[in-house]
Amino acid sequence: MATRIAVVGATGNVGRELLNILDERLFPADEVFAVASRRSIGKEVSYGDKTLKCHDLESFDFKRVDLVLMSAGGTISKLWAPKIAAAGAIVIDNSSAWRMDKDVPLVVPEVNADAVMGYAKKNIIANPNCSTAQLVVALKPIHDAVGITRVVVATYQSVSGAGKDGMDELWNQTKGIFVNDEPTPQVFQKDIAFNVIPQIDVFMDDGFTKEEWKMREETKKILDPAIELVATCVRVPVFVGHSEAVHIEMAGPMSAAEAKRLLRESPGIMLVDDPKEELYITPKECVGDWATFISRVRKDPTVENGLAFWCVSDNLRKGAALNAVQIAEELLNRGVLKAEKQAVTTG
Repeated sequence: MATRIAVVGATGNVGRELLNILDERLFPADEVFAVASRRSIGKEVSYGDKTLKCHDLESFDFKRVDLVLMSAGGTISKLWAPKIAAAGAIVIDNSSAWRMDKDVPLVVPEVNADAVMGYAKKNIIANPNCSTAQLVVALKPIHDAVGITRVVVATYQSVSGAGKDGMDELWNQTKGIFVNDEPTPQVFQKDIAFNVIPQIDVFMDDGFTKEEWKMREETKKILDPAIELVATCVRVPVFVGHSEAVHIEMAGPMSAAEAKRLLRESPGIMLVDDPKEELYITPKECVGDWATFISRVRKDPTVENGLAFWCVSDNLRKGAALNAVQIAEELLNRGVLKAEKQAVTTG
């Protein structure tokens, strides 16, 4: 028997993407269950060419599964992840609830795959913030080669990072402007249509937002606690795809040409960079792709050993669902999960 999986939060943006990616990557699951809140009982979601009916989170027996991919928000995860783990299933959680717990590994497989084996302390593995995931994939090969001492990053984050409600708000506001019926902001602090908002999550006492704090602390935990990082996180009127303007200071010299060669050969990265041909990637072009795209690699002349580059990724994929499935694949490769695939049944 191969691995039995439950996807918690199956009716949300990331939950549906988790099911899509499990199917696309032919993950060897004998049984897949869609789990959501009580109000979603009986709702149907797609898993490849099959349809799954949703089970109620509160009544589902998690002893039936080996692995739970959880994307139901921090409050639910804080309550339910320990219960599910106690039932014997490994939880891969997409929320922020467990990321900074010292006994829970925070994993991006291209960066710190060995950390998955820390799951045994609590039977929980944390998925990083979507903006952090693509950043550390881009930083890893350069840090391994010469060391990175400081990162300055400005993000341009799509509304899908705020869920379906965020996407609906952008759509409704955009339509409303053209018919002189602009809705009042509900999800975001200010109008998002034809605007940018330099606030994601709440403000902290030091003037940074919690999203900016997450990027700093998660990068340190995943990649290297010695790296200094400062971020400005901005919500932009894009449906899917997070972009980042990244400036790094390195411990030693590396030319832009050397960085391009290194990045081109690194796992999880697609380099698209030719200024003469105006070749670079925008968020619209990355939607549906698995890669972290890097463009506009150039020397930063304001510091001794500096580089700047543009980084784009589908936040619903690499920033959330794909990374979670890659963690599951890592557990599979290390023998923690069973790999023998039989005829798939659905719950």
